[in-house]
Amino acid sequence: MTLSLPARATAPGKAQNPVGLLLVALPVFLLGWLIVYPIFSAVITTVFVPQADGTRSVSLASYAFFFSDSYSLANLWVTLWTTVVCGVLLLVIGLPIALYLRFSQGRLPAYVQGMAIFPMFVPSIILSYALIRTIGPNGTVDLLLNAVGLPKIPSPYLTPWGPVIGLVWDNLPLTVLMLTAGLGNIPKSSVEAARDVGASPLRVFISIILPRMGNSLLVTASFAILGIFSSFTLPYVLGPASPEMMGPFMQRTFSDVNDPLNALTQAVISFGFCLVFGIFYVRSIAKNREASR
Repeated sequence: MTLSLPARATAPGKAQNPVGLLLVALPVFLLGWLIVYPIFSAVITTVFVPQADGTRSVSLASYAFFFSDSYSLANLWVTLWTTVVCGVLLLVIGLPIALYLRFSQGRLPAYVQGMAIFPMFVPSIILSYALIRTIGPNGTVDLLLNAVGLPKIPSPYLTPWGPVIGLVWDNLPLTVLMLTAGLGNIPKSSVEAARDVGASPLRVFISIILPRMGNSLLVTASFAILGIFSSFTLPYVLGPASPEMMGPFMQRTFSDVNDPLNALTQAVISFGFCLVFGIFYVRSIAKNREASR
């Protein structure tokens, strides 16, 4: 007589296999070491300031200086302005391209996708000097206008619009890819059914596509804003010397002015603004996981 043992059931609250925890242990350790620890270290260093006698005391003088200094506030304002303008332009430009790639067929969409993703493979420093030779003074645009007898146009190079053009070009590939992935969750049958009953393209977009794109738009905007707010190369090369974005401002404060405390303060303030958009992203991911269960 053969006895068969019942299959071992897994309790809902039972701990997971330790092998899985070991697989994520190294990435979590690196995340804590390279990201979380420097953040807490910067906050502690700027709040608990060392004194002449070797002790540390609580002081918010560096934060008070930042928010009372007109130059620091101007740099923060131009960073926020650049971030918002770039985020809006990325969605306005990237969403039509993503819609075309999602609902079009043939060889032409493949070429459009290749052109949209091409900036991803161009280093930022190369892109910066390419834009200088194109839209800078006596660049390609000026030469073409002069060849047909038209006057020169004011160059956006070394103005706040210079980094905007470069950052939009640099972040467009990731924006298009993320929006296209979000549109992949929308079945074509729903769009075709709406068209069969006479819905216009605008009505299809507002009533069918846009309601299902809320999460993708939020995630895409969060990624774009986080990358733009912390950018350095493009604002440093293409932007004006004053006011400047927070990335070049921090670097100049640390190296040129030799003021590590105020540079750390600027970094903590920048992290505080980025944390807001990071919270939106984390909440969006958490809601998706709860909805998929």
